[in-house]
Amino acid sequence: MILVEHKLGHLGDPVWGERARQARIDPLVLEQWETPKSRLRKASEGGIELAVSLPRSEHLHDGDVLHYDADRNLIVVARISLKEVLVIELEGLESLPPNEILRACFELGHGLGNQHWPAVIKGSTVYVPLSVDQKVMASVMRTHAFAHVKTRFAPGEEVAAKLDAKEVRLLFAGADATPHHHHAGHDAAQDHPDHAHDHGQPHAHHHHDPVT
Repeated sequence: MILVEHKLGHLGDPVWGERARQARIDPLVLEQWETPKSRLRKASEGGIELAVSLPRSEHLHDGDVLHYDADRNLIVVARISLKEVLVIELEGLESLPPNEILRACFELGHGLGNQHWPAVIKGSTVYVPLSVDQKVMASVMRTHAFAHVKTRFAPGEEVAAKLDAKEVRLLFAGADATPHHHHAGHDAAQDHPDHAHDHGQPHAHHHHDPVT
């Protein structure tokens, strides 16, 4: 068992990029839910057992160098494939009257909460991991037609690079466990009566920091 308490570097670094061209690469393939963890045990594809124990302020990125065996000329590298993320931009919200800001935020929070989608907000941008088919998520956003909102999909790695370790854990760790509600708007209550909400009553959706 090899203990990894810090990352040695990244394949994008000139030194490690040059070494990688001369060495054998042994990938440590991580699922999306494993990526935000600062502590985990897993074997590389070559069978090397690793115990990763990083500071809580850090998380793994695709291409991180975790172990280098000079005698065997072998590099163990993290290989991660994050799903896309729905990026919701609250455009010009700060210029609106307070009552309009409250309405826009409440309607967006209520709509996302009804889908049980985990989300992280940073500044005026909301990030939602792809927990159902992209077309379904896009359809939900179109159905609600939220005011003062612009949406797009972005690669998970692009988004993860903008967040700190805690935010990455909140965004990605629970995404694969999110209930898959394949519905949008009022048609959802008809097609999936077991999942219908009474829109006359508020619902609180709590998102806890996953334990790593």
